[in-house]
Amino acid sequence: MLREFLTQRIKRGLVRRLNNLKIAAVAREVARRQPAPKGAPVVFFKASTGIDDLSWNSGFHLLASWAFRLQGIPVVYFACDSGMSHCVLGTNRDNVRKAPPCKSCVHQSKTLYTGTNPDWFNYQRDEELSKAVASLTVDELMRFFWGELPLGALCLPGLRWVLRVHHLNDDESTRYLFREYIGSAWNVARKFDALLDRTQPRAVLVFNGQFFPEATARALAQKRGIRVVTHEVGLQPATAYFTEGEATAYPITIPDSFEMNAAQNAKLDAYLAKRFQGDFSMAGIKFWADMKGLDQPFLKKAAGFKQIVPVFTNVIFDTSQPHANTVFEDMFDWLDLVLEEIRLHPETLFVIRAHPDETRVRKASRETVAGWVEARRAADLPNLIFISPTETLSSYELIQKSKFVMVYNSTIGLEASILGAAVLCAGRARFTQYPTVFFPQTVEDVRKKMREFLAADSIAVPAEFKRNARRFLYYQLFRTSLPFGDFLEPSVRTTQTKLKSFALEELTGSESMKVIREGVLEGGDFLLEE
Repeated sequence: MLREFLTQRIKRGLVRRLNNLKIAAVAREVARRQPAPKGAPVVFFKASTGIDDLSWNSGFHLLASWAFRLQGIPVVYFACDSGMSHCVLGTNRDNVRKAPPCKSCVHQSKTLYTGTNPDWFNYQRDEELSKAVASLTVDELMRFFWGELPLGALCLPGLRWVLRVHHLNDDESTRYLFREYIGSAWNVARKFDALLDRTQPRAVLVFNGQFFPEATARALAQKRGIRVVTHEVGLQPATAYFTEGEATAYPITIPDSFEMNAAQNAKLDAYLAKRFQGDFSMAGIKFWADMKGLDQPFLKKAAGFKQIVPVFTNVIFDTSQPHANTVFEDMFDWLDLVLEEIRLHPETLFVIRAHPDETRVRKASRETVAGWVEARRAADLPNLIFISPTETLSSYELIQKSKFVMVYNSTIGLEASILGAAVLCAGRARFTQYPTVFFPQTVEDVRKKMREFLAADSIAVPAEFKRNARRFLYYQLFRTSLPFGDFLEPSVRTTQTKLKSFALEELTGSESMKVIREGVLEGGDFLLEE
């Protein structure tokens, strides 16, 4: 085991060095061949993806900037040179006071920006701000404003993400990290504000927009009326999603007149056939590769109940996004309500399924559904089965045998609607922007709808739910997911990427770059043509 670990580590290091040499060589060629820039610049900023390796989002970011420069569009890279006392990716959650790995991160950035003169920013502590936050509680830090900037709210998503919890402990280590994030966000704000003054950009392009460096930059640019574009990984392998909205919320505008034709339906069905067998991946992660059906012990137990209701949960870093919790305070608040109803309905078998990503290596949640089940002793109930994140039971077979399906904001809700199931949703999801599921807007209405479904002989599902679910997924897969597979491929660790060999003309002429250019500069919709 140790030998395998060391071999993989050495291999990753070698591949990373070779990839960086290739990146630097292409970057020098881009600098040599770029025409004289014209017009106001586009600012590129990504401080929260990739430290000493090329993440997929770093790849999307870099390639888009190269394509812009090769077409004479001026680009300004806003780049961190130890510009934060603590950053999200550089945080050690076991030792929050440990300094971030700035040396390797800055080295990686210098490689990416070879042949350019980035606007580097360093860190300067604001002593007045430090004094203002020194004695604040976590709750007070969440609501902290400095001037007109809600620094507490801007830092909260990243803090929850890196600590892998939703409910933050009010202890000194959490308060320390929160204070350092706030101070670092303010440093980013001062330096980015000065950059905006100097450059007067026509647009700003940032990764994600949720973690505090990019969230702060986004807020400042929007305050000035500057167009801001965010990006994330797309739903298909080696694809990116770009939007003027919040990338993690996935805003999509689908024309009311859009109806899927036979070819489009066949294309979606081919994808779904593979997905329902567990053959899919996202951001380099493959889930349920060995998906198995419902076994005899499960079916035997289920036969003793009137009906089955699966409850699909999500990972903490998705349910803690600011836009998710519009009905409940958080996912665990919802689960508490569900548990109350489980106790009141012994005739129904409830199956609580934890998301497989809860235990992902290096990103494992610390506030988990398994922990909630144990703390509430929920598994002791005779009408409840808990499916851990490591179990590969088929969610799709479970849906097909169910009375209705309950979700917080997981994509399985969209897929269940496509399968024709009644879906009761409790958190704002990507797909709830269209009528695809039952989505009550108050806590009591969720409880009321759950009781109504449990008591009903049958549940009438509006036909528009399935139609909209298919339309939405089709757009996600084949219109918004911009392919980068001609330029990037998975690295040794599939969550990272490496540069392929390609001609620069292929990059500037690619459909994805055309869509991104029109979206950033001309207000386009970031959609691929059919």
